[in-house]
Amino acid sequence: MKNMQQMMKQVKKMQQEMQKAQQELKEKVVEGSAGGGAVTVKANGHKQIVDIAIKPEVVDPDDVEMLQDLVLTAVNDALNKVDELVSKELGRFTGGMNIPGLF
Repeated sequence: MKNMQQMMKQVKKMQQEMQKAQQELKEKVVEGSAGGGAVTVKANGHKQIVDIAIKPEVVDPDDVEMLQDLVLTAVNDALNKVDELVSKELGRFTGGMNIPGLF
Protein backbone atom coordinates (compact mmCIF):
# COMPACT_ATOMS: atom_id res chain seq x y z
CA MET A 1 0.00 0.00 0.00
CA LYS A 2 2.88 2.36 0.75
CA ASN A 3 4.27 1.81 -2.75
CA MET A 4 0.89 2.77 -4.19
CA GLN A 5 0.84 6.04 -2.22
CA GLN A 6 4.38 6.84 -3.32
CA MET A 7 3.47 6.09 -6.93
CA MET A 8 0.41 8.36 -6.71
CA LYS A 9 2.60 11.18 -5.36
CA GLN A 10 4.98 10.72 -8.28
CA VAL A 11 2.08 10.74 -10.76
CA LYS A 12 0.68 13.92 -9.22
CA LYS A 13 4.10 15.60 -9.35
CA MET A 14 4.51 14.58 -12.99
CA GLN A 15 1.05 15.98 -13.81
CA GLN A 16 1.95 19.29 -12.19
CA GLU A 17 5.24 19.46 -14.09
CA MET A 18 3.47 18.65 -17.35
CA GLN A 19 0.85 21.36 -16.78
CA LYS A 20 3.63 23.84 -16.09
CA ALA A 21 5.43 22.80 -19.28
CA GLN A 22 2.22 23.19 -21.29
CA GLN A 23 1.71 26.68 -19.87
CA GLU A 24 5.31 27.61 -20.66
CA LEU A 25 4.74 26.55 -24.28
CA LYS A 26 2.34 29.45 -24.67
CA GLU A 27 5.23 31.82 -23.97
CA LYS A 28 7.58 30.20 -26.49
CA VAL A 29 7.48 31.51 -30.05
CA VAL A 30 8.75 29.92 -33.25
CA GLU A 31 9.08 31.54 -36.66
CA GLY A 32 8.23 30.11 -40.04
CA SER A 33 9.08 31.78 -43.31
CA ALA A 34 8.70 31.56 -47.06
CA GLY A 35 10.23 33.25 -50.07
CA GLY A 36 13.61 33.63 -48.42
CA GLY A 37 12.09 35.59 -45.55
CA ALA A 38 9.70 37.65 -47.69
CA VAL A 39 6.88 36.40 -45.46
CA THR A 40 7.45 35.43 -41.83
CA VAL A 41 4.93 34.02 -39.41
CA LYS A 42 5.37 33.65 -35.65
CA ALA A 43 3.35 31.17 -33.63
CA ASN A 44 3.39 30.27 -29.96
CA GLY A 45 3.53 26.77 -28.51
CA HIS A 46 -0.27 26.62 -28.42
CA LYS A 47 -0.46 26.96 -32.22
CA GLN A 48 -1.69 30.53 -32.07
CA ILE A 49 -0.36 32.84 -34.78
CA VAL A 50 1.04 35.89 -32.99
CA ASP A 51 2.60 37.83 -35.86
CA ILE A 52 2.75 37.95 -39.66
CA ALA A 53 5.27 40.12 -41.50
CA ILE A 54 5.19 40.68 -45.26
CA LYS A 55 7.94 42.58 -47.04
CA PRO A 56 6.47 45.30 -49.28
CA GLU A 57 8.34 44.10 -52.37
CA VAL A 58 6.30 40.86 -52.49
CA VAL A 59 2.98 42.70 -52.56
CA ASP A 60 2.05 42.70 -56.24
CA PRO A 61 -1.61 43.46 -56.97
CA ASP A 62 -1.25 41.59 -60.25
CA ASP A 63 -0.04 38.41 -58.53
CA VAL A 64 -2.12 37.95 -55.39
CA GLU A 65 -1.84 34.14 -55.72
CA MET A 66 1.90 34.26 -55.13
CA LEU A 67 1.43 36.23 -51.91
CA GLN A 68 -1.27 33.84 -50.76
CA ASP A 69 1.06 30.89 -51.42
CA LEU A 70 3.88 32.55 -49.49
CA VAL A 71 1.63 33.25 -46.50
CA LEU A 72 0.27 29.69 -46.55
CA THR A 73 3.76 28.22 -46.75
CA ALA A 74 5.04 30.42 -43.91
CA VAL A 75 2.08 29.53 -41.69
CA ASN A 76 2.56 25.81 -42.31
CA ASP A 77 6.29 26.15 -41.64
CA ALA A 78 5.59 27.86 -38.31
CA LEU A 79 3.00 25.26 -37.29
CA ASN A 80 5.39 22.42 -38.15
CA LYS A 81 8.00 24.07 -35.94
CA VAL A 82 5.42 24.31 -33.13
CA ASP A 83 4.83 20.56 -33.46
CA GLU A 84 8.58 19.97 -33.17
CA LEU A 85 8.76 22.24 -30.12
CA VAL A 86 5.84 20.50 -28.40
CA SER A 87 7.32 17.06 -29.11
CA LYS A 88 10.64 18.17 -27.67
CA GLU A 89 9.18 19.88 -24.59
CA LEU A 90 6.52 17.32 -23.70
CA GLY A 91 8.39 14.27 -24.98
CA ARG A 92 10.15 13.91 -21.65
CA PHE A 93 6.75 13.23 -20.04
CA THR A 94 5.31 10.96 -22.70
CA GLY A 95 8.44 8.99 -23.51
CA GLY A 96 8.03 9.89 -27.17
CA MET A 97 4.49 8.52 -27.40
CA ASN A 98 1.98 10.60 -29.30
CA ILE A 99 -0.86 10.98 -26.82
CA PRO A 100 -4.05 12.34 -28.36
CA GLY A 101 -5.40 15.49 -26.77
CA LEU A 102 -2.08 16.84 -25.51
CA PHE A 103 -1.77 19.16 -28.57
